[in-house]
Amino acid sequence: MTDPTDDVVLVTGAARGIGAAVAAAVAATGARVGLLDIDRDGVRETARRIGAAAGWAQCDITSEEQVHDAVTALREELGTASGLVNNAGRNSYADVVSMTTQQWDEVFGVDLKGAWLMSRAVLPGMTARRRGSIVNIASLHATMTCPGMFPYASAKAGLVGLTRSMALEVGPQGVRVNAVSPGYIETDLLAEYFAQEQPHVRQEAVAKHILGRLGTPEQVASVVAFLLSDAAGFVTGADWAVDGGVSARFA
Repeated sequence: MTDPTDDVVLVTGAARGIGAAVAAAVAATGARVGLLDIDRDGVRETARRIGAAAGWAQCDITSEEQVHDAVTALREELGTASGLVNNAGRNSYADVVSMTTQQWDEVFGVDLKGAWLMSRAVLPGMTARRRGSIVNIASLHATMTCPGMFPYASAKAGLVGLTRSMALEVGPQGVRVNAVSPGYIETDLLAEYFAQEQPHVRQEAVAKHILGRLGTPEQVASVVAFLLSDAAGFVTGADWAVDGGVSARFA
């Protein structure tokens, strides 16, 4: 960012994990950050740790009304958003046949619909100033997956498609849109996955990494901060893998 102190970046799913790390990384550049999460206590605590540069709002990003109210409140408190990180997401482990339509809607509501609702809410301000950057947190599963990840992989693949489509639509108005696809990152979501598996599953996951270790939220956050910044001014419509080299291996 040319002058980060003039920037306001909204981050969804900011109560923990990658979202909290992204919020801290953006605030460290001097920008103001607006934190959104359905977890009121968690997002408030993240904002407290960051300090005066952070505002927060409790928000269910699947709700059009809540998104509107939260974005409006943060705009009044911090200013018009020049950046957005659509990080909020949820895992799903479902059977293709037995999964209900309600369960399907819940997953896609958070992982895909929410990113569109948030983007729709901030884009008018970005296009009016002909400057903005949106980063969607997708997943390694958007391009390659494994049994048992239905329909999470489908939703994340849709998020990468949304990224490309939005980049084409708003690029002429000066707004860049990119995706970041983390691999195995030490977050609560990953811990929940490993908790459902045998101990050897974690060991096998680590062994698949060229770098021989799992990633951290801070390592993802550094890439996100770059994509938000003017240093990435010629990057749009891209999907950046942050996966320790897992996707470079032949299965």
